[in-house]
Amino acid sequence: MKHLTLDPSKRIPLLREDAKGGLVQERKPPEPKSIKGRYGPASGSGAEDASVFFIGTATTILEWQGIRILTDPNFLHAGDHVHLGPGVTAERLTNPAVDLHDLPPLDVILLSHYHADHFDQLVEKSLHRDFPIITTPHAKGCLTSSEYKTEDDGGPFRAIHALDAFASMMLDIPDGQGPNEGEETSEGNENRGEKGEKKKRKTRIKITGMPGKHVPPGPLSIVNDLLGAVPPTNGWMLELGYGPGEKGGEEEGEEEEGEEQESEDDTAKTGYRIYISGDTLFVDELKKIPEWLKQQRVDLMLLHLGGTTIPSPKMPLLMVTMDAEQGLRLMRLVDPDVTIPIHYDDYDMFLTPLDDFKKVIEEGKLEDKVVYLDRGEQFRFKVRGGLSASPSSVL
Repeated sequence: MKHLTLDPSKRIPLLREDAKGGLVQERKPPEPKSIKGRYGPASGSGAEDASVFFIGTATTILEWQGIRILTDPNFLHAGDHVHLGPGVTAERLTNPAVDLHDLPPLDVILLSHYHADHFDQLVEKSLHRDFPIITTPHAKGCLTSSEYKTEDDGGPFRAIHALDAFASMMLDIPDGQGPNEGEETSEGNENRGEKGEKKKRKTRIKITGMPGKHVPPGPLSIVNDLLGAVPPTNGWMLELGYGPGEKGGEEEGEEEEGEEQESEDDTAKTGYRIYISGDTLFVDELKKIPEWLKQQRVDLMLLHLGGTTIPSPKMPLLMVTMDAEQGLRLMRLVDPDVTIPIHYDDYDMFLTPLDDFKKVIEEGKLEDKVVYLDRGEQFRFKVRGGLSASPSSVL
């Protein structure tokens, strides 16, 4: 498995302009409009040590142990347009909760696919070419191509890591705040090495590509494969947890920030599992996810909805993301503890409003399994296995 070291003390600038001074600008994280937990407002007790901040569309900031992950960056404003394929454009109807140039320091981007409503033209032009991005093989080919990326617009990207479905990458976080082996955890147990000595555990996030399809199987899919009109897409499974460490908290050797490494040390105990559906329809490939999980729990699902239609809702020839009914089917298939719907009203090609999803959730008596976030709101949660009295590191 590939490993990627993310060190918050050695962050690569997110934007090209930030690199001009040689330092990452320390902008403050956005202040959430409100903070929610599993059953309503977050407790405020400091028990939650991780968070999801909803910016808009499929754009979120996931934070844990000082690491910030940005998903599907889209920062256009109401009235801006994106190109989504031959003859297909879409207009943004909303504004993001945070502007691109106001983002706090970040560590890595998760990009589900190379579509402008997930990686817009402003983002593509502005990003530092060495900022790490994890994405699909198709998107990597597009972003690293010298044929399409000229020096005038920044040139090709140089730190793209591709994952296909069910391929994984481990994010290693040096000096994470995870408990030493031998310290009491939130579960009340102690962790010690074989001889009883305290050992610093590695803080880790395992990223695994999940299957997804923008185009339903059949003749249209065959035509799309030939034309390349709608790009391949991934979902993601993020497993937040801890791996074994060295005595005294020192690790063997050093890795450069953002450098991909081969390693046989792939062990990690998962304390929280997040599934991000990506832009997909409910297709048979998704049924492989429970098989892959092997009855392991999913704590949180970020569900891409919207019933996106192309070329437009006025001429809905093809649906390319889940509508309310399909979203409900995926909830029942994966059975997450909490679902947060995203990607539902930001562009004019979204045919299915959030109210449709709320209706099927109410009819299915699943209201206690869903948390609704407006742009600018935050969901906080606790990763199992952390220190029982550890401070919160949320946004």
